[in-house]
Amino acid sequence: MLVVDASSIISAWDNYPIRQFPGLWVWMAEQFSDKQLVMSRVAYDEVLNKAPECAVWLREANTELIDITNAIVHEALRIKRLLGITSDNYHSKGVGENDILIIATAVVNNVGLVSDEGRQQRVPDIPKKRKIPAVCSMEDIDIPCINFIEFIKRSNVVFG
Repeated sequence: MLVVDASSIISAWDNYPIRQFPGLWVWMAEQFSDKQLVMSRVAYDEVLNKAPECAVWLREANTELIDITNAIVHEALRIKRLLGITSDNYHSKGVGENDILIIATAVVNNVGLVSDEGRQQRVPDIPKKRKIPAVCSMEDIDIPCINFIEFIKRSNVVFG
């Protein structure tokens, strides 16, 4: 099981239109239906706000939406402390509150994350400037984070 970030599903939706890549979307629906891919409810809400048609597709694909639990909130608070984020003092170049909740969802469920948020060539010295992939790779978090194309490549599925 992998948790999917809004950035990945929106990027896929925009770059691989369902009418031109129907096989990809049939396969994606199977991944969601079989719970190989799941989504945090906060990620789904981001999709709903930015790409409503994609959110409808996610619902029709029986996407499991993981609600924010106490365990996820506690993990999110731990991650915020690791990043040096106090109160709601997020850095504009780093992760936001939803990002941290999505990462915490993956950590609590002991699974990886699919995110198309930008990879930083050099990890910022100031932790709160780190984006999702850099946060996932931190020693005290250490969850796999791959982008959508890596996810497809690792599947070895051939779309004909």
